[in-house]
Amino acid sequence: MLTTDRATTAPTTPFVNTPLTDFSNPENKAAQEAALRQVASEFGKSYPLIIAGERRMTADTFTSINPAHPDQVLAVFAKAGAEEAKEAVEAAAKRFETWQYTPATERAGYLFKAAELLRERRFYFNAIMIYEVGKSWVEADADTAEAIDFLEFYGREALRYAGPQPVTKIADEESELIYIPLGVGVVIPPWNFACAIMVGLTSSALVAGNTVILKPASTAAWIAARFVDLLEEAGVPAGVVSFLPGPGGVVGDALVEHPLTRFISFTGSRDVGLRINELAAKPRPGQKWIKRTILEMGGKDSIVVDETADLDAAAAAIVASAFGFQGQKCSACSRAILVDAIYDTVLQKIVERTRALTVGDTVDPANYMGAVIDENAYRKIRDYIEIGKQEGKLLVGGEQHEGEGYFIPPTVIADVAPDARIAQEEIFGPVLAVIRARNFDDALNIANNTEYGLTGSLFSTDRGRIARAEREFFAGNLYINRKCTGALVGVHPFGGFNMSGTDSKAGGRDYLLLFTQAKAISEKIR
Repeated sequence: MLTTDRATTAPTTPFVNTPLTDFSNPENKAAQEAALRQVASEFGKSYPLIIAGERRMTADTFTSINPAHPDQVLAVFAKAGAEEAKEAVEAAAKRFETWQYTPATERAGYLFKAAELLRERRFYFNAIMIYEVGKSWVEADADTAEAIDFLEFYGREALRYAGPQPVTKIADEESELIYIPLGVGVVIPPWNFACAIMVGLTSSALVAGNTVILKPASTAAWIAARFVDLLEEAGVPAGVVSFLPGPGGVVGDALVEHPLTRFISFTGSRDVGLRINELAAKPRPGQKWIKRTILEMGGKDSIVVDETADLDAAAAAIVASAFGFQGQKCSACSRAILVDAIYDTVLQKIVERTRALTVGDTVDPANYMGAVIDENAYRKIRDYIEIGKQEGKLLVGGEQHEGEGYFIPPTVIADVAPDARIAQEEIFGPVLAVIRARNFDDALNIANNTEYGLTGSLFSTDRGRIARAEREFFAGNLYINRKCTGALVGVHPFGGFNMSGTDSKAGGRDYLLLFTQAKAISEKIR
C-alpha cells in the first residue's frame, strides 16, 4: 500500500477564540500606549520585496501614510512591477516542488508558533493598525485577536485533513483519500481587516502545503510586511512566502494571469473581484489547470427590526454595526429596515446614539471613530452623502471636516426608498440608510432586494418570523437579535452569496478544501 505522511497528533487543547483586551485595566492601557510609542519610533523605515527568500529594494517606491495625518509617512516600500511578479511566480513554483511534501505536522507547527509570537506582540500589531488604517484601540485589538484565531484554527484543521479520511471498505482492496496542495497561490488581502484577513488568507494557503505570494493592499502594506517577518521568525522556510507590494493593476494582474499561478485568494471590492475572476478564467499558454478563485467581494447588509423586538438593543446593534471602524467593513450595517409600527421610535434611538459617537485620531482611545482609509475613499463617501441628501432626509452628520485627516462623521439618512442608490450600492463608509417597511413581509423583501448576500440581522421575538428569516433572509451570515458584524473564527464561518463572493467560509471547517485537491489511492490486495 502506498504510504503517505500522516499527522495524527492534534494540539493538546481544543480551539477557543482569543479573548479581547480589557483596556480599562491600567496595565493593558499602559502596554498599548508603550506600543504606540514604539511603532512611532519606527516611522519612515523602508521595506523590501521578498522573492525566493531574497530581500531587495527597487528604484520605484511608494509610501504608507496615516489617514488621520496624511502628511505623516509611516513606511516606505519597494514597488514591484510585472517583471518581479513573473519572477515571484516562477520562484514559488520551483519552491513548491519540495515544499508540497512537508508533513502537515510541520506546516501546522509554523502556524502555532506564529500565533504564539503574535500573542506576544499583540499591542505592537494593534498599534500599527491604529496608525496605518485608523482603527480604534478596540477594533484593532479585535483584528489582531482574529488573526491569532485564524492561525490556531487553520493549524488544527490542517492536522484534521492530514488524518485518515472515511472511505468505504471492500474485501480485496485497501483504499484511502488524501488531500494534496494545489501549487502557487496568489493572496490579495484588503486593507480593512489589515491583520486578520491578511493573516487568514496567507496562513490557510500556506498550511495546506502551497507556496504563497502575498500582494498586500498598498494602504496596509506595513502590517503585512511585519507579519512576513514574523513568519520567518516562526521558522517558515525561505521561498515559501514571497512579499510583493505594488499596484494592483500592474502586479495583481500579472500574478493572476501567469500560467503557473494555481489559485487566487482575494478579499476586496466587487469590481476588482469580478476582474480577477475574468482574468483567471482565461487559460494562458502553458497552463495545465483551471485556476481556482476564492473571492469575498463585499455587501450591502441590512438589519431588520419588527414591532416585537427589543428596540433599545436593536438601535444599539444598528449603530455599532453601521459605524464601527467608520463603516469600512463588508459586514457593516448600511441599511436599517424598520417596520412602520416602530419606525419613528427606533429612528430616534439611532439618532441619539449616533450623535454620542466621538470622531478623531484613534491614537486617543476616547475616539470611537477615526479617519477613513484615504483621499479616494473620502471623496467617494462624500459624493454618496450628497446623493443621499437628495434621496432621503439627512438627520445626523454630513458636514465637511475642517482640518487635516480624512474624517467623516457618522451619517444617518432617513426615509430612503428601497431602490435608492444609497440603499443599493456599497458605500464602504459611515453612512446609514434608514428604510421604512410596511410590515415584516415587506421588510424581508427589501432585505433581499440587492445584488449582494453577505450578512444580515433580524431583531424580533416572534418565533415564526425568526423561522421565516432563517429560511428566506438570503445572507451567508444571518444573525438573530445581535449585530451583523463581529464574526468569530470557528463560530460564524464567514462568506456570502451572489455578488458577495464565491461563498467560501473563512474560519469554517470546509475552508482548507479550497486550497487542496483530493486524491483517491487504492491497492489491490494479493
